[in-house]
Amino acid sequence: MAVAELAVKPLLADRINALEESSTLGMTKKARELAAQGLKVISLSVGEPDFKTPQHICEAAKKAIDDGFHGYSPVAGYPDLRKAIADKLKRDNNLDWKPENIVVSTGAKHSLANVIQVLVNPGDEVIIFAPYWVSYSEMVKLAEGKSVVIDGAFENNFKVTPEQFEAAITPKTKVVMFASPNNPTGSVYSEAELRAIGAVLARHDNIFVLADEIYEYINFTPEGHFSIGSIPEIKDRVITVNGVAKGHAMTGWRIGFIAAAKWIADGVEKLQGQVTSGTCSIAQKAAVAAFNGPLDEAYKMKEAYQRRRDLVVGKLKEIPGFKVNVPDGAFYAFPDVSYYFGKSDGTTTIKDSDDFCNWLLSEVYVATVAGSGFGAPNCIRISTAAADEQLAEAVDRIKTAVAKLH
Repeated sequence: MAVAELAVKPLLADRINALEESSTLGMTKKARELAAQGLKVISLSVGEPDFKTPQHICEAAKKAIDDGFHGYSPVAGYPDLRKAIADKLKRDNNLDWKPENIVVSTGAKHSLANVIQVLVNPGDEVIIFAPYWVSYSEMVKLAEGKSVVIDGAFENNFKVTPEQFEAAITPKTKVVMFASPNNPTGSVYSEAELRAIGAVLARHDNIFVLADEIYEYINFTPEGHFSIGSIPEIKDRVITVNGVAKGHAMTGWRIGFIAAAKWIADGVEKLQGQVTSGTCSIAQKAAVAAFNGPLDEAYKMKEAYQRRRDLVVGKLKEIPGFKVNVPDGAFYAFPDVSYYFGKSDGTTTIKDSDDFCNWLLSEVYVATVAGSGFGAPNCIRISTAAADEQLAEAVDRIKTAVAKLH
């Protein structure tokens, strides 16, 4: 069997052999395997709301089934959903796009991958603000582009400055991509910061912006969310990506979208028509209810995430050696744990964040994700999308565990 398995790798395409496994999904898999053995695992590795989808959205899905929406959907999405998205963007984001500028895909992850494939040629450079979501650089790799990673300093709440961005631009730069609110750090770029980045872009009219706004509604700042695509000078070069997964607790429904200049939207529709075609008809009808309906439940979830943020950050700050920032959005904590690199419990020596996370899982059954996959190897990501009691116990377990490291 081992020989047969070894013989398979050369048969796979080079692009697949070069691809890294998603670190978040990999750790979640390990946690599930331990839990299946009857161990009391607290899994804080996956970025998934622990709330149920609001009832009015579920009712819309049931109605869609009863109304007979059982067939293939249009490649770019149902007209009523594209209109609902355009209305939402105007209402919430000051983005003036028509339904023809919208393409609905199977999750925001699919939307991001589509845009990268449509815009990036082999050798094109894609600037990525780090820390970044684990799939960004792998998507660029699949398009045969080159990731140019810029590190946001811990002291600047992990945010990249306009000066750093401009210094990274070369004649090969095609796209810049980032998320605000950010996964994994929870950092939020303010309107002033995004306008400063926009001013750099205005001086370089051949660069496109891929703005990942999937955590839009989970924003704890007083000023709230600002969309970089609302800056008139660069509007036609900004591709806004969003969806229903995080703010509406609809991860499994798999609905994401892009809003962009029509030629970009047309390119994405063309690609999607050859790969997946239109996404789930029932989920699309549920998404119409999400975008057209009240946001009361979304705001309640945001308040819960903010309370949990305060709980987890407060307790993490009590752990010796941890450096902890205060996230302004999303549902993650991202402490720097490099103080423990090189330390040992007498059996295991912690070399890096991957070792640290694997050790925590085996030692106290708490699943987290190493920062290495996010471009921040000194950190670990802790999801705060769990019940308060679980979060408190998890951090207590971590505190107990690291006391053994010397």
